[in-house]
Amino acid sequence: MRLQVLAALAWSSTASAALKYKGVDWSSVIVEERAGVSYKNVNGQAQPLEKIFADNGVNTVRQRIWVTPKGGDYNLDYNIKLAKRAKAVGLGVYVDFHYSDTWADPAHQTIPSGWPSDIDSLSWKLYNYTLDVSNRFSDEGIQPTIISIGNEITQGLLWPTGKTNNWSNIARLLHSASAGIKDSKLNPKPQIMVHLDNGWNWDTQTWWWTNLLKQGTFLSSDYDMMGISFYPFYSEKATLSALRSSMTDMVKTWGKEVLVVETDWPTSCPSPKYPFASDARSIPHSAAGQTTWMKQVANVVASVSKGTGLFYWEPAWIHNANLGSSCADNCMFSPSGQALSSVSVFKDI
Repeated sequence: MRLQVLAALAWSSTASAALKYKGVDWSSVIVEERAGVSYKNVNGQAQPLEKIFADNGVNTVRQRIWVTPKGGDYNLDYNIKLAKRAKAVGLGVYVDFHYSDTWADPAHQTIPSGWPSDIDSLSWKLYNYTLDVSNRFSDEGIQPTIISIGNEITQGLLWPTGKTNNWSNIARLLHSASAGIKDSKLNPKPQIMVHLDNGWNWDTQTWWWTNLLKQGTFLSSDYDMMGISFYPFYSEKATLSALRSSMTDMVKTWGKEVLVVETDWPTSCPSPKYPFASDARSIPHSAAGQTTWMKQVANVVASVSKGTGLFYWEPAWIHNANLGSSCADNCMFSPSGQALSSVSVFKDI
């Protein structure tokens, strides 16, 4: 037993050190700053958010792009401004195309206003939009390290044309999006990602990828990475062991890098809508619990042969602290904008 414990400790102390991408989604920082938020480090010193992240071990920031959003937040200009701030402190940029004017996720994938809906025209529009945005980043001196062609597209993208009742259309659309990046001026070329939710669920992953790839239109050469979301508070089946098993099977089956690109842990969750996963229930709802959770997920990712990254979703969006969940607060910053101790976890993963 003692040897088993020592082996487990040795594994956990070394596994997470292998992660190449250690990041956060910081899409809403400009929205928050406009609302009067002044971010502070763990010592209470006011600093730009990008510096706080860089000083605490983050090496890549994720940011979502909407096509023509009301008010302009999260559009291309917004993202260029954000990416320049990241670049100035040495952070890599991971661009997350939503291909919508608003949220894109498993329940919402609305075609942007003014875009066509027939597959031929829509594929061409998607190619040109992706090409133009990629070229704009290049023109502005920003070379993203990762670009995701869609956000949580488990039920397809650009509905109704690209819903999962028409896999042929999904394959064509993703092939067009990939081609837009490959044909762009970006150099070096970023890693191209496809992102689904419920990364712990192997049945979901194998159903989706098998149906997509058998179309013969979206090729293995069209993408480099599989991104997955992994949240502990939407299903008690979302265990760390299920995540490890699913990621391992993904790598064995398709041979791509796999990253957990969205996760959170609450500092407050008095009335969760669903039971937490069984192997996470002992983790406290606190900054210390956030640190524990991130280390445990990082160790799972690093234990998989091509597990390369972990991203925390919107840790600084304090005016939307529940981050879409039934937990009251999942942020790594206090309501006053001061970093919690958990923000330093990126130094250790």
